[in-house]
Amino acid sequence: MQRRNFIKKTAITASLIGLSTKEMIAAFLQQPAFKIMMLRNDVGIFTEKGGTIAFYISKKGIGVIDAQFPDTSKHFIDELKKLQDKPINYLINTHHHGDHTGGNISFKGIAEHVVGHENCLSNYQRVAAEQHSEDKQLFQDITFKDSWKTKVGNESIKAHYFGAGHTSGDALIHFEHANIVHLGDLMFNKVYPFIDKKAGASFTNWIKVLDKAQSTFDKDTLFVFGHGSNNQVTGGKEDLKGLQNYISKLLEQVGAAIKQGKSKEEILKITRIENVGEWKDEFHLIQANLEAAYAELI
Repeated sequence: MQRRNFIKKTAITASLIGLSTKEMIAAFLQQPAFKIMMLRNDVGIFTEKGGTIAFYISKKGIGVIDAQFPDTSKHFIDELKKLQDKPINYLINTHHHGDHTGGNISFKGIAEHVVGHENCLSNYQRVAAEQHSEDKQLFQDITFKDSWKTKVGNESIKAHYFGAGHTSGDALIHFEHANIVHLGDLMFNKVYPFIDKKAGASFTNWIKVLDKAQSTFDKDTLFVFGHGSNNQVTGGKEDLKGLQNYISKLLEQVGAAIKQGKSKEEILKITRIENVGEWKDEFHLIQANLEAAYAELI
């Protein structure tokens, strides 16, 4: 266990030094072995490494949310076929990061359509061009601005866009009949989050997006998170409030330091965010969080 934790944290640190968003996101390892867990009404989740995959299966078709990495997406597809060997009508991406879209390529010739917010596509194309990896991607062929809806089997799937948060293109995907919402990386549960300022992210607006999520969906909604401490990737509105509290305390702490006349260099030496409860910096992101908060407030 200690060796595994050392390898995980070493990979994360290396990705931060490399300043590559794709490498940084690749460091968000959740667990070494894949796992499928059915939630309700034929909706389930798949976890291995990277962002949580959600899916809906029916005798008429399948809908999939996010794709992790090329290797893990193949594991997912193989396991999915064991559950229901039907066409994958839609692969929907919550946002463009590589631990959510890297596995898109595995769905080439399998998924009928790939869906994402228009900013998800533009960010995805930009990063792929920067990395000269366009041939290794499967881009969205359906995009939307505010919302998009389709039907697969007996399930209605609706995508919502509430504005910039973790990136400028984060979508919330609602399985309406099952009342399950995949939040992608708009939810890091009990761990300091990654924020992609280069992709138009905003800590201040992220709080508003989570407010909108809580007012849009009801008390019985089950939320699926992109990442979570100890693989806790499902929960309710109280968990969303927990991330809002973390972001608020981060902004308060950095704002207070600015008012005290502290320099950016001094602020970046802060080692923990106060009054956030059990939230932890498992991915070594505190400096990136401090820098992003400083940039917004200054």
